[in-house]
Amino acid sequence: MSLAVAFQMDPIESINIDTDSSFMMALEAQKRGHRLYHYHPRDLILTGNRLTARVREMTVVRQRGAHYTLGEPVPTDLSTMDVILLRQDPPFDMAYITSTHLLEHVQPKVLVVNDPAEVRNAPEKLFITKFPDLMPPTLITSDKQAILDFRAEHKDIIVKPLFGNGGAGVFHLKPDDENLGSLLEMFTQLYREPVIVQKYLPEIRQGDKRIILVDGEPVGAVSRMPQEGEARANFHAGGSARKTELTAREREMCAAIGPVLREKGLVFVGIDVIGDYMTEINVTSPTGIQEINRLDGVQLEALLWDAIERRRAGK
Repeated sequence: MSLAVAFQMDPIESINIDTDSSFMMALEAQKRGHRLYHYHPRDLILTGNRLTARVREMTVVRQRGAHYTLGEPVPTDLSTMDVILLRQDPPFDMAYITSTHLLEHVQPKVLVVNDPAEVRNAPEKLFITKFPDLMPPTLITSDKQAILDFRAEHKDIIVKPLFGNGGAGVFHLKPDDENLGSLLEMFTQLYREPVIVQKYLPEIRQGDKRIILVDGEPVGAVSRMPQEGEARANFHAGGSARKTELTAREREMCAAIGPVLREKGLVFVGIDVIGDYMTEINVTSPTGIQEINRLDGVQLEALLWDAIERRRAGK
């Protein structure tokens, strides 16, 4: 069965076809005979209860410098789509949140992946607080004294913006670091939200593991290794990919969160694990498919489309 599949994502011309997960999702959908369309979040138009966008028919090919073709923009009622993939990158700001509200107008007729209301209700660094037994000691606050007390207890700490992404704005502060006060002042100027403070996990030197879950089931993982002298292992921050396998503890984590993800329509999720702790649950625009495929000789995008097609068929 051929499906009409719209990608709500960032400009297709700017993606890196060697790392981008949305590109792999598009390749697999095209391989299955689905019709692909592309539009930007800013293209959304709500008139009454009718959500439209100027969409472009899209084809993709793994060829650097010529990896896509786009047709002319056509005003389209998005309720005519079968599947909409919510794939624009964070920041998870008011523009992102607004797009989730708009996409609710085409549900349940259209399958939106991930479910926009649940994406809105599950920001990465807050959703994880629903599973306190799986996360490291964590503090979310704007209260400077509470942060100082947390640091006095845990010594080495990580301070990061609550709605950041890709490792941006993540700081590792050792007990003798004198920059905490200035850092908090800077965060106050840049962000209105509280900051998140976590106990530093030295196991980061053995990697920050990204585990991909499809419809609540773990299907693959990759260890992101930080560069020498770097506290962040994110690929955006220069981390490198290393082959890995799931530990018993990590399987316990997946078993604990899997039913919740399925219930909430969070079909494509990436969790981050350092040592024995889960640090984030990524639901907005997870990545890692290509790195895992290369290291493990698998095709995670096929498993993802199997799950999407099952959901679309109501199975």
